[in-house]
Amino acid sequence: MSRPRAAILDVDGTLIDSNDAHAAAWVDAGREAGHEIAFDRVRRLIGKGGDKVLPELTGIQEDSPEGKRITERRGEIFRTRYLPELRPFPHARALLLRMKADGLALVVASSASSEDLGLLLDQAGVHDLIEEKTSSSDADESKPDPDIVQAALAGARVRPGEAVMLGDTPYDVESAGRAGVRCVALRCGGWDDAGLEGAVAIYDDPADLLRRYDESPFAGKRG
Repeated sequence: MSRPRAAILDVDGTLIDSNDAHAAAWVDAGREAGHEIAFDRVRRLIGKGGDKVLPELTGIQEDSPEGKRITERRGEIFRTRYLPELRPFPHARALLLRMKADGLALVVASSASSEDLGLLLDQAGVHDLIEEKTSSSDADESKPDPDIVQAALAGARVRPGEAVMLGDTPYDVESAGRAGVRCVALRCGGWDDAGLEGAVAIYDDPADLLRRYDESPFAGKRG
């Protein structure tokens, strides 16, 4: 395959070690609202949008009055209780710098809210490297539906075959595939290779991908 023109980037679990924190925030918000949510259960859902996670956990629709209260409280808990302690994965910024040096446009496609997304990019130390950002507010349906990836393609002004996505969950792989985009997956988000089936390549984390960048789908063929 030829070298892509754009890298579509997930953030949570891909660039920053935040998946456990998101799960914990759901547990805390649910408990405050009188819903016992098992950490292990919600942890497997991180990567989907809240519009899908909340009904699956509680049967409550996100756009209902109670759903809005729980969702808003989850965001508050995440931002105040967990976000300040989060750290990027080693060499995440160096990986993005390598991609930019290769001429790739860097576009984020995240199921996070627009408010959370900006803060996550700041905490990961990569906000200044991102050219376009698409969040849950830019799509009718969140991952694993393809809407967010399609919005990222439109923002980057590239065709599906001209981009490669980087993610860490089955929902990233499925969302990219349904949009016609190849997906490279990282294990650092907590999924094994069986869970990431469908990815065109799998690496341990950003540092591992950076070490093997020249053989990766992001490098493509030279010339």
